[in-house]
Order: sequence, then structure tokens, then C-alpha cells
Amino acid sequence: MSDTFWIIVAGAVLTFLTRIGGHLVLSRFERVHPRVEVALNAVPAAVLTTLVAPAAANADWRGLLALAIAGLVSLRFNALTMFVAGAAVIIVLRQIS
Repeated sequence: MSDTFWIIVAGAVLTFLTRIGGHLVLSRFERVHPRVEVALNAVPAAVLTTLVAPAAANADWRGLLALAIAGLVSLRFNALTMFVAGAAVIIVLRQIS
């Protein structure tokens, strides 16, 4: 089998272990401190920011326009709709210009 296959398998196993490890650690506590809970709730936004910020910093006008439209869509609709709208805008803009 190829190296790519083993890299994907190793990544999947390590991802699973980190997720289950966090669950096992938190399950040992009877009650999670409110500050820890707030920090854990902030993780998805922090991860999304680390994905969006570099792309926005290096984007051309089409990427910035798609990001702005996705941001506006996110104010009214759910995350899936926002991602689809942003992807559709960037695809269309790249095809016409």
C-alpha cells in the first residue's frame, strides 16, 4: 500500500485518540468548572478563525467578496448555508474573471 494511505490512516487514528482522550479526561470529573466549559465552547470559533484569517489575509478581491457575502449570509442562515454561499460565490467569481 502507498505511503499516502498510511498517512491518512495514522491521521485518522491520532485524531480519534485525541478526541477520545479529551472525553476520558473530562469524564473523570463530576462537574466541569464553568471557566473550562466556556473555554471548550470557544474552541470551534478559534479553529475556524485559524482557517479563515490566513486565507483572508492572502485573498484577492474575489476571495474577500466571497468572505463578506458568507459573513452576511451567516447573520441569517445556518453554517452549512454560509459555507455553500461562500463557495458558490468564489466559484462563480473565479469562472467569470
